[in-house]
Amino acid sequence: MNKVFLGIGGNIGDKHKNFKLALELIDHKLGKIIQKSSVYETPPWGFHCDDVFWNQVVVIETKLEAEELLWRIHELEADFGRERGNERYSSREMDIDILYFNDEFMESKDLIVPHPRIHERRFVLVPLVEIAPEMKHPLRRLTSIEMLENCLDKSVIKKVKMDE
Repeated sequence: MNKVFLGIGGNIGDKHKNFKLALELIDHKLGKIIQKSSVYETPPWGFHCDDVFWNQVVVIETKLEAEELLWRIHELEADFGRERGNERYSSREMDIDILYFNDEFMESKDLIVPHPRIHERRFVLVPLVEIAPEMKHPLRRLTSIEMLENCLDKSVIKKVKMDE
C-alpha cells in the first residue's frame, strides 16, 4: 500500500459542497482516506482574483502507482469542470496535487514528487503541520514545522468551520 499526501483546494462554486464531494470521490476513486486536516481559507497564490480559496491536506492509502494516481486525479478534477490549459494558476472548483508519495522522489514529464513548491506555500504547510508536524521532507530533510517556520509566504490562513 502506498501512503500519499494530497493537497486539495478550490475557490469557485459552492466550496462546502465541492469539498464534501471531493473527499467522497477521493475515497472512492483514489484510495482510502486515513487522515485529513481542517479546511483553511487562504488568499490566491501566484495570481490575483477576488475569490478566496479553501485548502486541505488529506492522506490516503492506495494501491495505485504515482502515474496512474495522477491520471485519476486529472479525471476527478475534470468532473469538477477543470480544463488543463496554458495558465499555471487560475480560479477553479477543485485542484488536487500529490504532495508526497511514500517518502519517494520521482520526476517525470508529468509529475514531480515531492511537490516542488511545498516549502513555499503556507496554504499547504499550515494543514500539513496540523496532521504531520514532524514528517520530514525526503529531499529537504526538514520537518513540516521547520518548513513553515522558514516559509517566506506570509499569507493569512484561517480555519474554516465545517459541519461534517
